[in-house]
Amino acid sequence: MSRYIAQSAIRGANNIVRETEEMLDRALAEKGADTKIGFPNTAYFLPTILGLTGRQVETVGDLQPVMAQVKTLLHPIPANNRWVPYLGETLDSGVATLLAEESLMALHYLYGQQPEPLAGFHLAQGTGAFTSPEYQAGDGDGHLNGAIDDIQLRSWGIQLVDGRMPGFAAIVGCAKSNEVAVKIVRELQQRNILIFLCGNVNGRSIIHQLQEEGVEMGYDTYIVPFGTDTLSAIYALGFATRSALTFGGMKGGQAREILLYNKARVFAFVLALGEVDDLKYATAAGAISYGFPVISDTVIPQILPTGVTTYEHVSSMPFEEIEAKDDLERAEKLVQKCIEVRGVKIKMTQVPIPVPYGSAFEGEVVRKADLRVEFGGKHSRCFEYLYSLPMDKVEDGKIQVLGPNLDTVQDGGAMDVGIVVEVAGRKMQKDFEPVLERQIHHFVNGASGVQHIGQRDIAWIRVSKGAFEKGFRLEHLGKILHARFHADFGAIVDKVQVNLFTNPADVNTMLQVAREAYAERNVRLADLTDEAVDEFYSCTLCQSFAPNHVCVVSPERLGLCGAYNWLDCKASFQINPTGPNQPIPKGMQVDSSKGYWAGPTSFVQQHSHGSVEQVSMYSIMENPMTACGCFECIVMVVPEANGVMVVSREDTSMTPAGMTFSTLAGMAGGGLQTPGVMGVGKYYLTSKKFLSADGGFKRVVWMSSILKQTMAEELKRAAEFAGDPDLLDKIADETICTEVPDLVAYLEGKEHPALVMDPLM
Repeated sequence: MSRYIAQSAIRGANNIVRETEEMLDRALAEKGADTKIGFPNTAYFLPTILGLTGRQVETVGDLQPVMAQVKTLLHPIPANNRWVPYLGETLDSGVATLLAEESLMALHYLYGQQPEPLAGFHLAQGTGAFTSPEYQAGDGDGHLNGAIDDIQLRSWGIQLVDGRMPGFAAIVGCAKSNEVAVKIVRELQQRNILIFLCGNVNGRSIIHQLQEEGVEMGYDTYIVPFGTDTLSAIYALGFATRSALTFGGMKGGQAREILLYNKARVFAFVLALGEVDDLKYATAAGAISYGFPVISDTVIPQILPTGVTTYEHVSSMPFEEIEAKDDLERAEKLVQKCIEVRGVKIKMTQVPIPVPYGSAFEGEVVRKADLRVEFGGKHSRCFEYLYSLPMDKVEDGKIQVLGPNLDTVQDGGAMDVGIVVEVAGRKMQKDFEPVLERQIHHFVNGASGVQHIGQRDIAWIRVSKGAFEKGFRLEHLGKILHARFHADFGAIVDKVQVNLFTNPADVNTMLQVAREAYAERNVRLADLTDEAVDEFYSCTLCQSFAPNHVCVVSPERLGLCGAYNWLDCKASFQINPTGPNQPIPKGMQVDSSKGYWAGPTSFVQQHSHGSVEQVSMYSIMENPMTACGCFECIVMVVPEANGVMVVSREDTSMTPAGMTFSTLAGMAGGGLQTPGVMGVGKYYLTSKKFLSADGGFKRVVWMSSILKQTMAEELKRAAEFAGDPDLLDKIADETICTEVPDLVAYLEGKEHPALVMDPLM
């Protein structure tokens, strides 16, 4: 262990603790001990403090015992004339630093100093898949991202657990040049690694460098700028702590378990760019405690493995000493070193197009000012249609642009495009066609400078001027689809050819063909019921983060994340027979009303490691299905109303339960089985089997308004099936009431059917 690092980290810890105590004394004097304090939209109070100490900080006064505990972790700075194994003292100081930093940032929130303002800065942060490209994301007042809220944590959850997002990188400091900064970030993006930015060197941050180069930052681009000071790194460690609390089912105060969880399951690392000062060393020591190694591009002492992290604790790779032809190649090798030291498992697909490619680019928005050409939207038509043919009818790799290309359209113009994908494979089945077709959205969105919205005949694609100038043309859409279908679905797809129709007459003809196929698929999927199949499917993707959770997916109950339905799981099993989606023979039916079968019961018992004995497919009151943390909605019983409320992940408002979504999520997630509370996919609300054992859709008495707005037609059909076509108007939302007495009064005024149904409890 390096004495130099120990001295720096321990000195940095002592300094930040003193600074925090001074700020706390000021807040106690000016604001008072009872003043509320915390981060917005999180159920985990101050998450690192909650996780490592078990203390729930709600007021300024609650920080006093925290700081008293922090001081017990401090140590004197090691003398120059004596060597001892300083690692324990250094790690203690690292944890003290994180607890002090989180306390200090919460106080900065109290004084309105967080999120950090930055002149001329706008976050690239949309509101959902169908956000208009004209929408100028972010709050527009030049603030960086502050603490990550629970809604965003869960929206990233499914990508973390299924491997699309293999880990995250916390970049601290400033790169050698703007070009190197961009190269490092693009290399990480192409590997789909989430990127957190903070810190500076002599007042200059990598955030400034990316801003100057026009790189979009924000949640949607996987590049999250926390702040230009080192303190902001605590948001990244808070994110890691909440991963354990959210997905791992950990409780506050389980410090050892939380740290080990992160070492084993959260693949993160710290990349320190430029000079490393005392506070950076102290913060890095805190990261090492989580099992996250620190890689520096300057000369610093290295700390070899001792068991805290998987490989090296601190690794030095001086930038100028990296053997390469230029700085950009050095940046690439630096990123490779980071991945090697942490052991991040990367899955990359080489796509032969002239722009960077990776799912980290899926959140990019092409706004009107940067638009070169668009397909679909208000001014043109765009549709996507995938179908299968016999092997001899498909020429693998054949890509045709049948009509004019992008060059014929003026800047900012629009043109019709029909994307028709023909696939063939020995194991290909007709039921897989819509499953594969839905992937077009994700595949196309992976190209930098290309935005894709919607599906089927409401697809909308935009190509930026930057992508066009780099050579992106229509045929590259075909190359993307050819490469990705082979990479992701090679077990069932042997050949892929793509036709891109741009002549209006051809688009008319093929659009009619596609719509007939869409209608046929809708009927086929609607007729697929739980009774019509002999097996359900498991989904254990989330066990990488929630070890005891098992989804049971049936034709009438999709996965709680909303991303996997029965056909998706069936296709996944065909692609990967040993993967997370396994067939579950239904076996003997034990209770048809509540949805008990011998097969699912046995499977869940085994694969939840005995933590769940039984699971009911159709009830929230008796042995409901568990959840990880990726659910789109939470359903919870409201006893006073004899019904249930449905809270959307996007809803940050208060609910009649007296809790927000974030607080409720702690009851519904982590693989816990809690009668009366259940995480679900939002389209499960429209299923005929939704709470069918408890009264079905008529039990819904309160619902987030965003669900009413975005699913209006589907929910109307669910109400009609429930026998009350006007039911949606009888269901309250946060714009009507958030208190139980007001809810009951509203329901009585509307004569909601739940009030006269059999008691739930």
